[in-house]
Formats: sequence, structure tokens, C-alpha cells
Amino acid sequence: MFPGQLYKTESGRLFHAGAVAIIFVGLPARGKTHVSRSLCRYLRWIGVQTKVFSVGNYRRQIVGVEVTNDFFSPANTATAEMRGKIANACLDDMIQWFASGGQVGILDGSNTTEERRHELVERFKSSNVHYLFIESICDNSEIIDANIRSVKLSSPDYVGWSDTDAAVKDFKRRIENHVPFYRTITDLNLSFVKLINVGEKIIVNNVHGFLQSKVVYYLTNLHISPRTIYFARNGVSLNEQSYRADAPLAPAGHRYAENLKTFLLTLRETQAKANPTEAPRPLTVWTSSRKRSFQTAAHFLDHEEIIVRQRSVLGERNPGVCDQMTAEEVEKKYPDECMRAKTDPYRHRFPRAESYYDLANRLEKVILELEREKNDVLIIAHVSVIKCLYGYLFGLSERDIPSLEIPEGTLLELVPTAYTTEETRYVIPNILAGLNWQLQADRFLSLGGKIPTSPMIMDHYLPEDKFRTRNYSGNTSSSSPSSSPSIMGGNALDGASPQVQGGQSLDGSFRL
Repeated sequence: MFPGQLYKTESGRLFHAGAVAIIFVGLPARGKTHVSRSLCRYLRWIGVQTKVFSVGNYRRQIVGVEVTNDFFSPANTATAEMRGKIANACLDDMIQWFASGGQVGILDGSNTTEERRHELVERFKSSNVHYLFIESICDNSEIIDANIRSVKLSSPDYVGWSDTDAAVKDFKRRIENHVPFYRTITDLNLSFVKLINVGEKIIVNNVHGFLQSKVVYYLTNLHISPRTIYFARNGVSLNEQSYRADAPLAPAGHRYAENLKTFLLTLRETQAKANPTEAPRPLTVWTSSRKRSFQTAAHFLDHEEIIVRQRSVLGERNPGVCDQMTAEEVEKKYPDECMRAKTDPYRHRFPRAESYYDLANRLEKVILELEREKNDVLIIAHVSVIKCLYGYLFGLSERDIPSLEIPEGTLLELVPTAYTTEETRYVIPNILAGLNWQLQADRFLSLGGKIPTSPMIMDHYLPEDKFRTRNYSGNTSSSSPSSSPSIMGGNALDGASPQVQGGQSLDGSFRL
């Protein structure tokens, strides 16, 4: 099953929707490839068996990448037979995939003529497959040029081209070959969606069905503008072992938050200087309403240009009856539940707790908002939340998500592109070892309208005496940027402490 799949059926198809062919229409460099792969990722996330059939990939497999511009021109009769062979090979495989139980097939191609679109409709109808055209129309030269440079030049067709300007001119000539033969969809009897400038405007015609409506709703949230997504774990709290306590940040947590802010802003400034032709995008910080997450994000509030937003759905998994328990205590008290957790770590939930599956479904709202966001985004959250969002962006299966490694003190930088998501990981340097955490906490939490933590109220949040080490000094010198020698323990379900991680340990002992 897929991470957000609600239920299983014998046929593997959901929502009583049957098979649906999504057919892309439009000139090259209009974002069709980017949209098709993003749509595929989302549909697979919610459990729909989806596959992209790219005519371009079939062309590269059959004739290779060494082709001239006029190969693609509908006016070139010499290559017409080969182009037809390539297109039909892709279509035949798609029909066969539907026959084997696939539910949504996405045909990524130009399909710019009325004759070709009529052929596709008749072929899918004869195979009892519903169809939906998605036409991408773009008259914004800046969007087209940016798409050529950021997407098409990274495609397999231009691997090895050292002259970027020459590659851009080559691709623009390919576009010009299509223009005289391109006809927009005008038949109102067809089921279609028109995307104008990839999200600026959307036209929907004759679209019926729940699954088709889900596709349209997703498209209303989608854009292909370049942006960067950052992930960072929240700082350590005064009580890592209790979910219900919702404890504020510990001294090391505040220092980590300040280190995170300093490092990220310096990184972005350095990258902006290295790319002076690209306008810097604003940064928005998303975090949950849990104290340790929001207080980590609160350190960015002294920069007026940065917006910090709370999202309650970004809260960590509820551990239920396992709250305030170590992994060893959980295994001793709930041995049967632990065995089931080992068998299915993604979907198993302890009594009154949440599973990764529950969390993934809760995060669908955030996923759609993340697709809609055009600013760069930093998401500060618990490790379980980051695992799910990371799994979505990389199209991971439910088997992979619980065992993902998201180290403490690490900033993840993700750049979604048409063909993949590029990832860079940075270790956040601990440059503020001598920081007076109490003064800093008062300053930043007052900006967020929160009551600052104080040594006088620490006892309310610290774990039981067996985990408590009193150290109320104003300065802290922990060796790790996100851990504290004063605070011990951790949530047994999500591995807040280094000794407790998701999955099963190498020696076979149980670790939740």
C-alpha cells in the first residue's frame, strides 16, 4: 500500500473511479513534464496506482538523444513514420498497463493536433478507460525561458552540452517547429482542464467523478516556479519524554535554534551572491503549535522579512499509552503490541496513539499548501513529521518512511525539479557555545507573544527524579547542538534520544 492510502480493494482501484487516462497537451517547455510527475507523486501518495508514460522517454529509447530539431516537426514527412511508431509504442504500453490493473495513466506528450487527440479518445473509449485532457498554455516568456533553463536543460536530451546558450537556442527551435501545427482544445464535449501560465488561471470543462475532481483540486494548488524547501528538527525540550507536558525548549534547544537561524541565513546570503541574476525569494518558516517547535522557530522573528506560521497539523505523533515510557518499558508492558509494531512499523498504532499512517493522512493539508507555496519554506518539526513530508517529496513507499534517518543538528535542503528532487544536507555548526540562553529566550519568545521559560518553572517540565539532573546555570556547553546534558530520556515511539530510534536495532532488540 501507499503512505496515504485509505483502504484496499481486490482490483487495486479506488474511489469506484475505474481507469482514467490523463492526457497532456501543449507546446514544449510549458511545464507538462513537471506537472505530470508532481501529479503522479500526489496520486500515488493517496493510494492510487499511477504511472507516467513519457513519449520523450520512448523516443530516447528507440532513436536515442542524437536527433536534430526538425525530427520533432510535424512538417517533416521523413520522420513522421518513426514519430508515429514511438507515440503508438507508448500508447500500447499504457493500454496494456490499464489491462493489468493500473488506475491512472498519465500520457506526457505534446498531442497538439485535433486529429491526434481524437485518435486517443477513441482508443481509450474502446478500452473502457475514462480520459481527461490537461492542456498547459503559457504566454509568459519569462516562465518559458526559466522552464527551458531549469528543466529542459537538465533532461537527458542535453546531457553533455557545455554551452548553455546554444542548448537554449536549440530547444527554442524545437518549439518553433510545433507552433504552426498547434491547435488548442475547443471541443466543449471533451473533458479537459486548461492551465494558464501554470497556475495563474485554470479552466475546467466537463469534468466528472471523484478522482477527476481530486486531480483538478490538486492542480489548483500546483505551480512550477523554482523554490527551496528546508527541513530541520526542533530543538530539545526540558522534557523530551512527555508528550502531554508540551515542555518548552531547554538551554541547548535555544542555542540550537539560534545556530540554525544564523547558519541558514548565512547560507542563503552566500547562495544569492553566487547567483546574482536570480532574484532571491522570501523565506517563510512553518512550525507546529507545540512549544518546542514554535520556540525553535521564534528565533527567526527578529527578522521582519521572515514570516513564521504555526500549523497545528504539523504536530508530532501522539504516543498514546507509551507517553513518558522508554522503549524498554514499552516492550516489557506491551510485548504483543511491540511484535505487531515490528511487523508493520508504518501502520501499527499503540493504544490511543497515532501511527505514521495516521500522521501521513493528517499531513495531506500541509502537502497541498506546500505545493501552493511560492516562497522558500523552512519546516521546523518533530522527526516523525519530517519523515512523512520527506517521503512524499521523494515518492517513498510506506516501508521506507519509518526507517528514514533525519539526524539531529542537520539542515536538509530540497529543490524540487521536473525530473527529481535534489537534496543537500548540512551539519549545523555550533558557533554559539557561550550564549546566555535565558536572555536569548526572553528576547525571542517575547517577539512571539509567548511567556518565556524561567528556571523557576523548570521543575514543572522536567521528567521524574530518576531522569533529572539539576543544572540551572545561564550558560551551557553541551557538545551537541541539539542535545543537553541536563535533559535525559526521550519519546519511545519516535526516538527523541540517541538511544531510541525508529525500526529494529542491529542486535534484534525492539526499538519503536
